[in-house]
Amino acid sequence: MLEQIMAANDFDYLGRGLKAANLRQEVIANNLANVNTPKFKRSEVAFEKLLAWELYGDRRENTLPLVRTHDKHLPINYPRTRAEAKIASDPTITMRVDKNNVDVDIEMADLAKNQIYYNALATELSNYISRVKSVMQPEG
Repeated sequence: MLEQIMAANDFDYLGRGLKAANLRQEVIANNLANVNTPKFKRSEVAFEKLLAWELYGDRRENTLPLVRTHDKHLPINYPRTRAEAKIASDPTITMRVDKNNVDVDIEMADLAKNQIYYNALATELSNYISRVKSVMQPEG
């Protein structure tokens, strides 16, 4: 029973989101640490778009979802993959002489944005666990 609760979609998405935010924090810290390293190219973390693809696939805003209307129809099998955070290098060319593309202002803004994102996910995960605990407590 506990395994089913912990494997619930909300719990899984929130956990993976927290891992992505943690990885993003490390990547931003690495970018900032290498701000003066010649030829260093900044990295970034991709997760939100991958998660949206996992959840919605290639469905567009104005299309109807594909549904089975009869048990004898062929099953609909979307190729679902678990979205995991991925690190991608940013090959953007800069005008700096040392060919480094790290901008401290952008990194600091991304850091603040990631902190807000992490705090929101942590709060939602805490609320989810509190709701599960309240349901599991005996009456009386």
